[in-house]
Amino acid sequence: MLRGKPLYLVLSALAGFAPIVGCRQDMHNQPRYKPLAASDFFGDGRSARPVVEGTVARGHLHIDKARYTGKEDGADVTLLPFPITRADLLRGQERFDIYCSPCHSRTGDGNGMVVRRGFRQAASYHTEKLIKAPVGHFFDVMTNGFGAMPSYASRVEPDDRWRIAAYIRVLQLSQNATIEDVPADQRAALEQTQ
Repeated sequence: MLRGKPLYLVLSALAGFAPIVGCRQDMHNQPRYKPLAASDFFGDGRSARPVVEGTVARGHLHIDKARYTGKEDGADVTLLPFPITRADLLRGQERFDIYCSPCHSRTGDGNGMVVRRGFRQAASYHTEKLIKAPVGHFFDVMTNGFGAMPSYASRVEPDDRWRIAAYIRVLQLSQNATIEDVPADQRAALEQTQ
């Protein structure tokens, strides 16, 4: 019985000592203010400090205005702001199918499922007006909305909006292409399948 008592005493002493060591509250109990509360510490009476002039929030430094607005000197841009790869088009198709096809349909004719169930007719991308529209127009409409269409700026990242705009161009081409649009070396293969 004596063998267990020294161990018991040591463990009891350590258990009693641990809370004392863990009770340093010097930084936890320092004075603080609730956001935008009044303060006597600063001369202007505010606890929150004003933002330093020229401060840009993380992720909001948009130097390339055309890329983030779809406009240059107030007019819609006519070229995509970055090179579009096959992967970009596939991403654009994926985003289009999620966000655009419920109204515009997967072919872009404006007869999506929502329209077939009674919602207002969506624009067809195959009208002459939209075929001739600059690519920046589609980015602007996705960003700011148009007519019954709301803004998708909070749902779709800017680069994905450009990818969707590029995919819309692919849809337009697919519905209005002629045999002359096919490269000559590939025409023969197409004509053989008919």
